[in-house]
Amino acid sequence: MQTILGAGGPIADELARALVRSHTKDIRLVSRKPVKVNESDELVVADLTDAEATSRAVAGSSVAYLTVGLPLDSELWERQFPVMMRNVIDACAEHGTKLVFFDNTYMYPGTPEPQDERTAYAPAGRKGRVRGELAQMLLSAMEAGRVEALIGRAPEFYGPGRTKSYTNSLVFDRIRAGKRPFVPVNAHTKRSLIWTPDASRALALLGNTPDAFGQTWHLPIDPDRKTYAQLVEIAGEVLGRRIGYTVLPMLAFRIGRRFNETLDEMFELLARYRGDNLFDSSKFAARFPEFEVTTYRDGIEQILTG
Repeated sequence: MQTILGAGGPIADELARALVRSHTKDIRLVSRKPVKVNESDELVVADLTDAEATSRAVAGSSVAYLTVGLPLDSELWERQFPVMMRNVIDACAEHGTKLVFFDNTYMYPGTPEPQDERTAYAPAGRKGRVRGELAQMLLSAMEAGRVEALIGRAPEFYGPGRTKSYTNSLVFDRIRAGKRPFVPVNAHTKRSLIWTPDASRALALLGNTPDAFGQTWHLPIDPDRKTYAQLVEIAGEVLGRRIGYTVLPMLAFRIGRRFNETLDEMFELLARYRGDNLFDSSKFAARFPEFEVTTYRDGIEQILTG
C-alpha cells in the first residue's frame, strides 16, 4: 500500500496516476473529501491536523506521500502546517512507513544565484519561514533515525488542467481566454518552472527508489530556462498569432497589497521575479538520466491546445 496524504490537487492526482502506471495499483487517497483517480483507489477521510486520524490513515502503508496544500494564508499556514507535519512524522514512525515530502522553494533567498539542494534557507516572509520549519522538522526526524524519508522540492508550477500558480493564472490562463497576459515584475529574467505532471512522476520514482531516501532532491525541470517574454513568444508561435503582454511592476503590487489580501499574501514571493530564478535539478538528472523532462514548448502546447 502506498498512501497519498493530501489527495485532490493536481500534484496528488497525477501522482496517483503515475504510481498506478509504473509502480503499484495498491493506492490509498487521504483527504477530507477524497475522490478516486484510479478505479482501484482506496479512499480514507481524514484531517491531518488530527493525530489519531493521521495514524489511521497511514497504517499499513509502505510509503506515504505528503502533498497537502493550503490556501495562501500566512496565519493558516502557521497554525496548521507544523501540526500536520508533526502528526505525519509521528504516524510514519509508529507504523514503519517511509515518507516522501513534496516541498517548495519559499524558504530559499530570492536572489539570482543558482539554487541546489545545499542552498541555505533565507525566507523573506511568514510563508517562507513556515516552509523552512517544516523541512527542518523532517530533516531532524531523519537525522534522529525516527523516520526514513526524503524531500522532493519543486520551483513554481506550470501545467495543465487545474494547475494553480502565478504563471498559469497571470500568463497562460489569460492567453487561453484571449486576454492580454500579465507578467510579474520583469519579463526578461530567466524562470525555473516545473511541469506539474513531471513533478508527480518524479515523486513516484523517488518513492520507489530505495537509495533515494535520506536525501533532499530538486525535482526535474527543463534546464533550457526561458524568460516570460520568451514564454509568451512561444505561446504566440503555438497559436499562430502575435501576443503582447503587460508587466506588473513592484509598485503595482506594493499599492495593491493595501487593498487586496491575495496580493498582500503574494508580496513576500516577488523578490524571486526581480532577477533570474535558477533552480538546479542536475542531481536528479544525474541519478535518473532516463527520466524525460517536458520541454517548455511541449508544456505550453499542451496548456493552450489540450
